[in-house]
Amino acid sequence: MKNIMFIAPPAAGKGTQAELVVEKYGIPHISTGDILREISKEDSEIGKYVQETLASGKLVKDDITYQLVEDRLGKKDCKNGFIIDGFPRNIDQAYEYDKILKNLGYDIGHVIYINVDKKVLEKRITGRRICEDCNTIYNINDKDNSPEIESVCDNCGGKLYQRSDDNLEAFDTRYQMYMEKTEPIIKHYREQNVLVEIDGNDTVENIFKKIDKIINE
Repeated sequence: MKNIMFIAPPAAGKGTQAELVVEKYGIPHISTGDILREISKEDSEIGKYVQETLASGKLVKDDITYQLVEDRLGKKDCKNGFIIDGFPRNIDQAYEYDKILKNLGYDIGHVIYINVDKKVLEKRITGRRICEDCNTIYNINDKDNSPEIESVCDNCGGKLYQRSDDNLEAFDTRYQMYMEKTEPIIKHYREQNVLVEIDGNDTVENIFKKIDKIINE
């Protein structure tokens, strides 16, 4: 089993694919957000710093994030592979991530770029509806994933809502930021011959089949 990094634009289904990989292979899904939230609960100097920084809406210093990521990846459950999520977010972090892996004696593994057309992403974003009770996610722009009644959850009858940032204006901003920060990362890993690009316009099941094939090559 190799280490896995997913690169994908907003609403590309990266989280869903990560869950499917975890379910099949039992490797840990390492999220920098989760690491920071966990450390913020600790009664320590770094815990208090992270807690205050997150509460203020600011970003934790890169040096601290790097150390926390290295500490987490160094744990026993990562020895047979892991999925890294939310990191690296820019090319400087990518260089540092490579150093962290080298320090731990790990290979970069698979860098899987899920490429999705912007128009497809727009439909996913604007059509997304979430149940306020059980958090089931639907999409009214996708007949295979739409609820029977547009505003009612099929599972529990709860009310469906649309996130405040699930609109075209907010999406355009997020997408532009993603492109600016991610293009250099894609180039960086392509030059190392570890990046595999797959078509993310397909169904969840077919995308997972492609990812599963890459993992098993």
